[in-house]
Amino acid sequence: MKVTILGCGGSAGVPSIGGSEDPDQPAGKWGACDPYEIRNRRTRSSIVIEQAGFRLLVDSGPDLRQQLLANHLARVDALIFTHGHSDHIAGLDEVRAINRVIRKPLPLLATEDVLQELQARFSYAFRPWEGGQFYRAAFDVQPIPEAGNIQIGPLHGSVFPQTHGLIESRGMRFGDFAYSTDVAELPAPSLEMLKGVKTWVVGCFQPEQHFSHGWLARVLEWREIVQPQRLVLTHMGPAMDYATLKRTLPTGVEPAFDGMTLEISSS
Repeated sequence: MKVTILGCGGSAGVPSIGGSEDPDQPAGKWGACDPYEIRNRRTRSSIVIEQAGFRLLVDSGPDLRQQLLANHLARVDALIFTHGHSDHIAGLDEVRAINRVIRKPLPLLATEDVLQELQARFSYAFRPWEGGQFYRAAFDVQPIPEAGNIQIGPLHGSVFPQTHGLIESRGMRFGDFAYSTDVAELPAPSLEMLKGVKTWVVGCFQPEQHFSHGWLARVLEWREIVQPQRLVLTHMGPAMDYATLKRTLPTGVEPAFDGMTLEISSS
């Protein structure tokens, strides 16, 4: 299995809009992140999971077009959503280009509450497909449970609930790989489902405690419970400088960067 980190930033990305308008200075607000370290330049969080030539896109944020182009990914075969926040769904219109490549509606998987949010915001994309040109995105909608087993092409796995502030998001596990973005609390059954995973990509927005996102001490607590061989931090905000994290994180823990690839061997 191969996993590509399309983006590993928070809802505003790094840098965020603002900062100096001096053309001789780096644009945007960087916080503690070194603007001259390319791995601090983060688009909104998303990944592609690939197995046996089948590609599953996880979330379609507002940077989707540039992410797919940057990673030379001309197509995906299905799309699954972790939750309905804008930084994870706002690029849904870009899927029209994927429809044109695969020449059919794209399988779209989400829980019922996320499907309702998508249909409210992108109602035109969820009208029945009647063939012809893809002048809009088109989907083969497949509801998934809030917790339990799922199958997507050759990928057999499970989804589990995560507390994300006032809402729930979905984590997912496929074999020895798991993905948990936008998570501040993990219920005991979800932690149990994660045990034994080898590679875990998990959201860690900042060093200090946060209401709706994982923070460094909390994520390291989860690590002690789950015991992954490799823990990769994603959904990182402007307080998470790449070089500082590489220098100070424990062995087996590392920050992601846009374009990072992970190879996960089968057990």
